[in-house]
Amino acid sequence: MKFEHLIEINDPLNPLMDTITRDQLWRGLVLRADSPKLFVPHLDECTIDERDAGSFRRKLRYGTLEIVDRVLLTPLQEVRYEVAAQGEISASSLVMSIETPNEYALYVRFKYDDGHDAATDEANKMYDEFRRSAYQEADIDTIRVLRELAAEGLLDASYLN
Repeated sequence: MKFEHLIEINDPLNPLMDTITRDQLWRGLVLRADSPKLFVPHLDECTIDERDAGSFRRKLRYGTLEIVDRVLLTPLQEVRYEVAAQGEISASSLVMSIETPNEYALYVRFKYDDGHDAATDEANKMYDEFRRSAYQEADIDTIRVLRELAAEGLLDASYLN
């Protein structure tokens, strides 16, 4: 399943929507990777055991299921999550990229790839529709939490330093 969608962050035509800067959005997306329990309520534990300048490795535990992934950071552009094949889990990826089609608009594009071929995608078509819906709702929740954190000043550079 390959799936992508776009969430608008700033709408210059909606004065009721709080504006988030690109820097705040970036810090929020990195926070989601670094502290996922703030965003994923059913996650039991996250341990970061390898960290270098542009990436880190995480172990995520959901009950008895443990998933190891690598997060790759391209500053102010994208956060990429890569899951290598492990046990019954196939290789997959999620990319959250910041897009600015003009100086006032700000979006996040979410791109999912579960690594399956077209035949497997066709066999899983009904199941994948549910997954798409769940992913989209989780991404909407991510942006909601980022908005709340930004409104509280928790994504400001002065707060994080």
